[in-house]
Amino acid sequence: MLNNPFLPLAVEEQITEQPVEEEKEFMNTEASTTTTKSKSAKKRLARKRRKQRDNESKSLKDEEEKAPTIESKFKNSEPVAAVADEEEDLDPNQFREKRLEMLKSLKESGVNPYPPKFHVTMTIPAFINLYETLETGEHCEDVVVSLSGRIMQKRMQSSKLMSYVLRGPGGLEVQLMVDARYSDLDVVEFTHLHSGVERGDIVGVTGFPGRCKRGELSLFPRSFVVLSNTLQLLPREKAGPGGDNANVKKNDLWIPGSTRNPESYVLKDQETRYRYRYLDLMLNKEVPQIFRTRARVVDYIRKFLKDLDFLEVETPMINVIAGGATAKPFVTQHSDLNGNLFTRVPPQIYLKQLVVGGLERVFEIGKHFRNHIDLAHNPEFATCEFYEAYADYYDLMDRTEKMLSGMVKELTGGYTVKYHANGFDKDPIEIDFTPPFRRIDVIAELEKMSGLEIPKDLSSDVTNKYLLDACIKFDLKCPPQTTPRLLDTLVEHFLGEKCVNPTFIIDHPEIMSPLARSHRSKLGCTEGFQLFINKQGVCNAYSELNDPVVQRQRFAEQLKDGQFGDDEASALDGAFCTALEFGLPPTAGWGLGIDQLAMLLTDSQNIKEVILFPAMKPKDVPAPQSAHLHRLNNAPVDFVRSLGLILNPRLVFSCMFCMLMIYRFLSI
Repeated sequence: MLNNPFLPLAVEEQITEQPVEEEKEFMNTEASTTTTKSKSAKKRLARKRRKQRDNESKSLKDEEEKAPTIESKFKNSEPVAAVADEEEDLDPNQFREKRLEMLKSLKESGVNPYPPKFHVTMTIPAFINLYETLETGEHCEDVVVSLSGRIMQKRMQSSKLMSYVLRGPGGLEVQLMVDARYSDLDVVEFTHLHSGVERGDIVGVTGFPGRCKRGELSLFPRSFVVLSNTLQLLPREKAGPGGDNANVKKNDLWIPGSTRNPESYVLKDQETRYRYRYLDLMLNKEVPQIFRTRARVVDYIRKFLKDLDFLEVETPMINVIAGGATAKPFVTQHSDLNGNLFTRVPPQIYLKQLVVGGLERVFEIGKHFRNHIDLAHNPEFATCEFYEAYADYYDLMDRTEKMLSGMVKELTGGYTVKYHANGFDKDPIEIDFTPPFRRIDVIAELEKMSGLEIPKDLSSDVTNKYLLDACIKFDLKCPPQTTPRLLDTLVEHFLGEKCVNPTFIIDHPEIMSPLARSHRSKLGCTEGFQLFINKQGVCNAYSELNDPVVQRQRFAEQLKDGQFGDDEASALDGAFCTALEFGLPPTAGWGLGIDQLAMLLTDSQNIKEVILFPAMKPKDVPAPQSAHLHRLNNAPVDFVRSLGLILNPRLVFSCMFCMLMIYRFLSI
């Protein structure tokens, strides 16, 4: 009965009454003995009590010595199976109801099941680092340590001896060796407390560090407090090689640049992982490290730029004009302004205005928006953009090499990362970030790889027709068939597919980069680059166009593309052109996709793996249908509406009157 965590309080009181009555009887006996017997009788009674306590202590010690370590007891013991079977016999609803009953009984007895405070002296990672040098069997009983975390495993050998696996930040775990001999509670309280602890509970423990006889670093609790009771049944973690204790022994976490192993995840379903990220973080030990790596990427970029005297700024998230990049924006409405506003794609228009104003080195790390979603793009994504006066795109290539190679070196200890480019069922590839990165000319290399001879005048209709025929020839789809889009499609197919290691594709045509400066020596090209890694564009940069007259002309050309169906073409930004008329110094601008870079460094093939709360389709929204299916589905409705229109009395009368007049006219 004591092992039941939901034991009614009345039954508990009955159980606890028996020791109390025995104690009273013993005290009465002692009192009567004192009055009737001599001092020697008192001594005999005291020796008897000491002997009784020694026997109890010896029995506990004998119980421990029968199995030298907790691990060997729990490896194939029946109590462990009993705990697992008890959970498996309950469905989640039954488990939740039992836990609610327990919480209700605690509250009715005046116990707060959610304590407001617990003082933690160190984190689990700090505990492991500080005491990892302890020898096997060594205990530091004079040291007091308080830890907190979530119970991930529970193993019971008896009502007085058990162990837990306590997981802390980042997935690191420590073993709790719970022994009634070390507890501040008496046996009844101890048994009742631990019989109510479940996997998933958040607890606070205070005790002393040590290593058990099999060498596991552990905390031996003297006090044990449940801080938050789980009401939901956690998925069970299957035991890997080495039994249930394998996870406690290892504690080797995933590190950036190494491959991931999703098959080892407790929670495997991607839809569940992305929708309920808290479960993903709680159950899958690799996942917290993924997001810690992403945070380190952002920290490194910020420190790198601040060390170069760049100023971090913030610019508006919604704009009157959707411009600054080739992307389809989101549209919203402002009630007071009585007009549409657009979520920003990049912040470069504002950042360059700051350079005009005299802030010569500025950068921004923040969210951008793009009305598009696939494995590599989320509607809401993070980037870093910086602008540097008196620099050109050659300077930015050097900065990019130094930043990315240094980042990979700091995160991984080397210059190579492993990445499952072809899926987790295939061998991973190695991506080498050793500087310098390769540089290739976009038009020359495209003609070399494809065998095309692209006309020099890229703005002509002849060139557009030539590029369209080339895309058809190579079976490449490009819905907005504008010249910039056709060129971009060919570049990604022939050049991007060959760029596994970091590669700069440089000197794009002016028609593809409306905000970039014209090349100083190549007619019709711009001074810019796109950095490809693992066949994906990760970074863009160029020497900025600072001629306001040419800038207006470029915007006008982009408006023509919008008229031909390119809904991602940039709009004319008159305010920006006016700012350029005040004078923009020679400036270079740079933008990096943080999500895409984090994917490469964390062996992630889906952008949702590196975004804590990615965009997900609402569960209650039906699947999108094509216009044709929509018309078919609405055909009965349209027919009824048409029929109602036809049967309208006024319309019927008018039709009959017209027919009568026509009949009379024909009769005449």
